[in-house]
Amino acid sequence: MSSTLPAPPQDRMSHRQVLEALSGLLLGLFVAVLSSTVVSNALPRILTDLHGGESAYTWVVTAALLSITAATPLWGKLSDLVSKKLLVQIAMVIYVLASALAGLSQSIGMLIFCRVLQGIGAGGVIALGQICLAAMVPPRERGRYSGYFGAVFALATIGGPLIGGVIVDTSWLGWRWCFYVGVPFALIAILVLQRTLKLPEAPARKPKIDYLGATLVTASVCLLMIWISLAGKNYDWVSWQTAVMVIGGLALAGLFVLVEKRATEPLIPLDLFRHRTVTLAAVASAFVGVGMYGTTTFLGQYFQLAKEKTPTQAGLLTLPMIFGLAVSSTVAGKLITKYGKWKGFLVAGTVLLAAGLGLMGTARADTAYGLLALYMLLAGIGLGLTSQNLVLAVQNTVPRNELGAASSTVTFFRTMGGAMGVSALGALLGHKVASYTAENFAKAGIPASGAGGDGIPDLKKLPAQVVPLVTDAFGHGVGTVFLIAAPFAVVGFLLVLFIREVPLRTSNDERPAAPAEAGAKAAELVAD
Repeated sequence: MSSTLPAPPQDRMSHRQVLEALSGLLLGLFVAVLSSTVVSNALPRILTDLHGGESAYTWVVTAALLSITAATPLWGKLSDLVSKKLLVQIAMVIYVLASALAGLSQSIGMLIFCRVLQGIGAGGVIALGQICLAAMVPPRERGRYSGYFGAVFALATIGGPLIGGVIVDTSWLGWRWCFYVGVPFALIAILVLQRTLKLPEAPARKPKIDYLGATLVTASVCLLMIWISLAGKNYDWVSWQTAVMVIGGLALAGLFVLVEKRATEPLIPLDLFRHRTVTLAAVASAFVGVGMYGTTTFLGQYFQLAKEKTPTQAGLLTLPMIFGLAVSSTVAGKLITKYGKWKGFLVAGTVLLAAGLGLMGTARADTAYGLLALYMLLAGIGLGLTSQNLVLAVQNTVPRNELGAASSTVTFFRTMGGAMGVSALGALLGHKVASYTAENFAKAGIPASGAGGDGIPDLKKLPAQVVPLVTDAFGHGVGTVFLIAAPFAVVGFLLVLFIREVPLRTSNDERPAAPAEAGAKAAELVAD
């Protein structure tokens, strides 16, 4: 089989032209993803200053993920109706304003509200980046550029905690600069986009925004997340509060589906799910999102509160995951472009992610860093092979006029899975840490009051004999969280197995192949 790509048409953008057009998008993507992760290692310090506890720790992270989840399909739908370039610039402006406000926060409530606004802007930048790429480059050549997106996503996702840690540990900056740091880069990205991004825009239509659908899906996810966060602490898992919230959340989800069936311009076009690949990839993305956001959220807490590291050190210790994610996404992208095959990378990625999370589940306060580095590397490689290629598989399935909605749908499911997963895992972590701390105190004959309640502990202020008991509890608790996250990646693996591999199209205008046509094309490629 020849691996030579078809000769590019005269009107196709050159590699250099594509990179110039993507420069602003990649910078914007870095800043947007950074907003979700830069606070990870800074949160213990932030919550100490603003008097927040373990539940607030979770909500500062999930507030941004939740708004990204709700906003992503809206941005995707709008991109099929109006200028993609204008939309991505609007998203960046929203991000800049929200970041400035977040840095001025005087309370946990204000910070969470600003994080919601940040997520709305960041969700637009993340979703529209892939959509703009799809508008410029046909699927067969998209792998190499998706690799760049994956590498940037990796650097921001795992590098964010390192940047946040350095900022917090720099006395003349302080944690507020975790929010200010992205503003100048976002402004530069807006200017670069204005100069370099030139897209083949479809004729503009008057957008009909599905506000009711957006409200219903946000309310449904919020209600279920609130239930997950508070159950077992504020009320029993089996209680009338649980019944009301679960039934209410599912009822709102059902109403959302009914509204989408009748909407002129649905937020998530249900017709997309007639494609088996879209359905499987979307659901798999939700399960992958649990591992992606779970690891980045709780690793910083593990290194600071179980290993007694500074925020900067905690960020540096996650470098194996950065390396694995960045290298695997870049290499996989180039190989996909060369050979046109992508399913094997999805299968391998979900296997490695499940293995990495399972092994990270054995982590304790005294686990050797060499082993942790290996486990993080495996998880990082798995994420690099999986996240961007699920979007690629979907983009290769749907017609061009549905690229925006389809791409944003996959991102929607990934961030929704991440938001609900972090919420659930955060609630589990708080419960486990409290339980393990109480056990350790009882064994040491120390009164339970010495544990200090729901707040994030400042290890430097605790009595020397108490510190090992608290670090042991956090190490065991975070390990349990990773162990619980591993089966989600296993489910993602099972879903990926059933995705049918269709040869990547060599043109954006080429009609997606039906299963029979796909088989014929595969035969032609083999004959070649």
